[in-house]
Amino acid sequence: MSLVRFAACLAIALHISTAWAFTFDDVAERAQLQARQPYRESSRSAPAQLQALSYDEYRDIRFRPDRALWRSDKLPFELMFFHLGKFQKNPVRIDEVTPQGTRHIPYRAADFDYGKNKLSPQSWGDLGFAGFRAHYPLNSGEYKDEVAVFLGASYFRALGAGQRYGLSARGLAIDTVGGQGEEFPAFIRFWAVKPTADATTLTIYALLDSQRATGAYQFDIHPGGETVMDVRARLFLREKVATLGIAPLTSMFFFGENQPHRTDFRPEVHDSDGLMVATGDGEWIWRPLLNPKQTLATSFGMRKLRGFGLMQRDREFHNYEDSEARYEMRPSAWVEPTGEWAPGRVELVQLSTPDETNDNIVAYWVPQELPAPLQPLDFTYRLHWQGMQQAQHPPGAWVTQTRAGRGFAELAEDEQQYIIDFTGPSLTALTPDAVVKAVVSAPANGQIMESNAYRLDATGAWRMTVRVKQLDRNQPTELRGFLQSGNDVLTETWSNILPPLLQR
Repeated sequence: MSLVRFAACLAIALHISTAWAFTFDDVAERAQLQARQPYRESSRSAPAQLQALSYDEYRDIRFRPDRALWRSDKLPFELMFFHLGKFQKNPVRIDEVTPQGTRHIPYRAADFDYGKNKLSPQSWGDLGFAGFRAHYPLNSGEYKDEVAVFLGASYFRALGAGQRYGLSARGLAIDTVGGQGEEFPAFIRFWAVKPTADATTLTIYALLDSQRATGAYQFDIHPGGETVMDVRARLFLREKVATLGIAPLTSMFFFGENQPHRTDFRPEVHDSDGLMVATGDGEWIWRPLLNPKQTLATSFGMRKLRGFGLMQRDREFHNYEDSEARYEMRPSAWVEPTGEWAPGRVELVQLSTPDETNDNIVAYWVPQELPAPLQPLDFTYRLHWQGMQQAQHPPGAWVTQTRAGRGFAELAEDEQQYIIDFTGPSLTALTPDAVVKAVVSAPANGQIMESNAYRLDATGAWRMTVRVKQLDRNQPTELRGFLQSGNDVLTETWSNILPPLLQR
């Protein structure tokens, strides 16, 4: 082989090696460099005629499925893109990573069907995209279902088999409570790794930016009955923040069995009905969600986190009676740290909402100590999008419903009564003569007036009843309760907040 030919072959080999070498570290390097520069808002936005579209007019713009990325290659995954418009005004750049290198995926007007809209896309140039969705044969080998979406700020969501979209996740939350107001970081660039012909995992890299933070992310998406995302992130702060929310989840709770609606025919309306937390000390906690009249922020501090999630436990159609929304099919999202997370707290923020169109529930992990500006913060976790068959539960027993209100007997004005049902293997295994007691306390602003535990003959579940006196009706009252037999704790801890009178 001549020296010239050898050099040419070596150059090609090095080019291929370099192309294959595009990794998370390449994105992290960009995030670190960006953190050293002042934040600059995007100078690009959707053309005025797109921003002027109504909601229905914008929805009339659809990506043409036959133009999906990787469809012509007959690969198991495909990507389709969202158009800029009324609600998504700032473009994101999307690149493809292949063995030959990375390439920019340009916007082409011909890839979209504009419906009845009268627009002039020929004048827009390479407009960019609002986001994208990934497709995979999730429910059938003959059709590629939508399995994940990245759209708007740092929001993303996913589906397992047989599920319908509900709650969302975010890359990062900043100052959701505290500080000078919430800051919404955004993914400004994505890299999609072209899958192989037999791939069962899709890898997406993302670059995050905001006024006070940058970050690099890697999402390894594993579709299935439970779709799982392995998430890796490295953050850099430009300046100090009050609250840094790691692995944030966003959901909707309008009303439920613990807070029924007086005029709506539906028994419950929510994407999630509770926050579940597993501590490193082995305690499992369940906090029923609320729709308060004013913002209500609570948290659970711990040395080590085993997991947390916003869960949808009510899984029967009769829980909702909604033939369109099908809330019983909305996924739960369970965050499982896969690396060492430092001490901190799970924070739950519940906002007031007048209807079911607004996400009013946020949960995330807050590290006790934040990195200094420009110092990296690394974390990894596994995000499970679960349905009824794969739902994460405590090993013993768990809450199936929480109801509030009086029975036959009147309650005093400063009293409230709760009815809590539990089920699970630790209760099923009890002998008929087992002695079970309710262990209930009011750590803050409450006095337990009465508590009981008994088996329900009608269902086989166990019921705990609690009557509590609120000592100061202008302050929230915290309640904790679980079932115990001898020295054995049988259930997770029911942890409930009775809001101040003005917030009910």
